[in-house]
Order: sequence, then structure tokens, then C-alpha cells
Amino acid sequence: VIRLSAMGDVAMTVPVLRAFSLQYPDTKITVVSRPFFQPFFDGIPNVYFFGVDLNERHKGFFGLMRLFSDLKKLNIDAVADLHNVLRSQVVRTFFALSGIKVAATNKGRAAKKALTRLENKILEPVEAMIERHCSTFEKLGFPIDLTNPQFPEKAILSEEITAITGGKSKNWIGIAPFAQYEGKVYPIDLIQEVIDEFAKNQNQTIFLFGGGDKEIQLLNQLRKQYQNVIVLAGKLKFKQELEVISNLDVMLSMDSGNAHIAAMLGIKVITLWGATHPFAGFKPFNQPDDFCITSDREKFPLLPTSIYGNKKVAGYEDVMRTITVENVVRLVDSSLSKD
Repeated sequence: VIRLSAMGDVAMTVPVLRAFSLQYPDTKITVVSRPFFQPFFDGIPNVYFFGVDLNERHKGFFGLMRLFSDLKKLNIDAVADLHNVLRSQVVRTFFALSGIKVAATNKGRAAKKALTRLENKILEPVEAMIERHCSTFEKLGFPIDLTNPQFPEKAILSEEITAITGGKSKNWIGIAPFAQYEGKVYPIDLIQEVIDEFAKNQNQTIFLFGGGDKEIQLLNQLRKQYQNVIVLAGKLKFKQELEVISNLDVMLSMDSGNAHIAAMLGIKVITLWGATHPFAGFKPFNQPDDFCITSDREKFPLLPTSIYGNKKVAGYEDVMRTITVENVVRLVDSSLSKD
């Protein structure tokens, strides 16, 4: 199973592979991805991880030949290319030429283009990426049923982690306020208001997620001096962050990797959508539609304008300001009251 990047896209493969492992317990899966993502797959039965080295051993065309050679030694019977980019296409072609059955995920580019184009837009949900991955496995003779998904147990947190988080005696709310592109990021002043509202309730702890020096600096500003708001970015290893996320009661996220990480762990995920839209097939797994708060299409009828949030449209810089703080807080509170 090939899926090299990005974080959210790799996380979206996890529910599919977990279901596969339970429904086909006699089949071994080897996940080919970047070493950083290995913790995603820990604990899934019959799933093994192969860390690809795109900087040295598996770099360039000859590196991809070496990757094929390395994987061929594992006696692979079939290849599911869930990435379907040039690198993975080259590797799966080598397998196909050697007589191995291969299948690749159809990304539905035409339907996504129709959804995001500015003229003659077709505002209809396209098939979810997770369903597309299931179709890929079905082509290989492995139909997958996702109707009753199973999720891992909540991680038992080590003393090293609880020294930062404290013990859990109240609701834990995760907030991941960043995304790769500005078009998917809730304005910083509004996310500050959201945090201020949550911090008023001493019966809940708010954890702020992010990465990189710039984001950590911003998170520390958002934290202010609240005792029940904790910046996790830069304090824990990636696997430890996953263990904390598995203990959250709800995650508030942009349309970004953290949303899919929380969803793959069975956590409630409330997402905020700006230039992008859940109709594009990237709604977090197993979440109700009303957990997706979208920007106002009456005021901004060209939405969605992008699949990934990277395209800018003049006059659409502030679409996410149509998502009110009150609505965000209400939905998070409502999700907690349903426990």
C-alpha cells in the first residue's frame, strides 16, 4: 500500500487499513510511506511499515528502481497505490510489468474541478477519498465495509506526558488553528475569542496543537496566562501527541491534517472551512455533516474556490469571518454534552 504524503492524506488511509486488517486477517499489509508517519499504523493487526527514503536510497528514478527492488523481496502479491502521483506510478508500473496485480485510487479530479471552478460550478458532493481508497482495494479483490468502524483504545499516558497535560479529570478540548494554506485558516483574532470562551470554564482543559517556531510563538500568544490552556507544540514527540489526541473529548480543527488524525483515532472532530469545502471529499472520517462549519455561500457564492486552499480569489480573503465565534463555541459545547 503506497501513500507517501501528506500528513492528512496518510491519516485518511488508517481507517481503511484498520477495517481491511479486521476483515482479511490472513492478509499481510505493508504500508510504504515516509518514516515520520509510522506511528499512525502502530497496533493495527497484520500491518507492517516500510519507511521510504526519498532523500537518499529511493531518490530519483534509479532510487525508485531500488524501492521496487526492496519491496519485491517482500513477496508482494498486489499493490494498492493510494497516492497516484508520478513516484508511485513508476513503482506500481514496475510491479505491473513483473506480473503483479496493481490498482490505483482515482482522485476524481474532473469532479473536483467542477466543484471549485468559478463559472458553471457544480455544487455536489464528490466521492470521499476514503471511499475511493476502498474502491482501489475492491479492484484487487478486497471489498471493505466501513459501516461499523472500530477505533483503538485510548492511549495510557506516560508520566512524561502527564507532567505536561496533567491527569484527566475533566473535558479535554484540542484546538489545531493552523493549516498549510491561509485560505483554510480561521482568523487569529477570532480563534483567540474561541479560546477565551473555553478558558472561562475551569472544568475543561484546552490543548493547542501546531508545529514550527512561528506557530509555537503564535500559540503561546493565544494561550495568554490561562492555567487551563496548554501549548503542546514543541513539547512532545509525535507519537506522544497522538496519544494525547486519543484522549481528547473533541478536536476543533481547520481542514487540515490534525482533523484527520483525530478522526482516525475515533475522536469527535469539528472542522472550520474557508476556501475549501467538505463536498470535495476530505470531510474527516465518520463525522456528522453538522460538525463541518462552512463559510457563508450567500455572501460568497463562488465558494468553494479551491480543493487545497492554495488558490486566491480577489474579495474572498475574509470568507471565514462569516463563521461566528458563537456558532463554533456552541457546536463544541453541544458535542461535549452528548457524551
